[in-house]
Amino acid sequence: MTKYLIIIEKAEKNYAAYCPDLLGVIATGSTKEETLELMKEAIEFHLEGMKAECLSIPEPTTMAASVEVSV
Repeated sequence: MTKYLIIIEKAEKNYAAYCPDLLGVIATGSTKEETLELMKEAIEFHLEGMKAECLSIPEPTTMAASVEVSV
């Protein structure tokens, strides 16, 4: 099992997500939960296609962190 970082952004009426380690893999949904599920499916589909083409699967390298700041 491999974990890839997913970036989720709130748009005006929906959510959009992408995976920095897998260029071109994106999804949108009306909720964060729906968007995450669609991203999981998109990543699995993308990786299956890479395997079928005998391409090497990229290892996850992107990390994220949150920091608290005073404003």
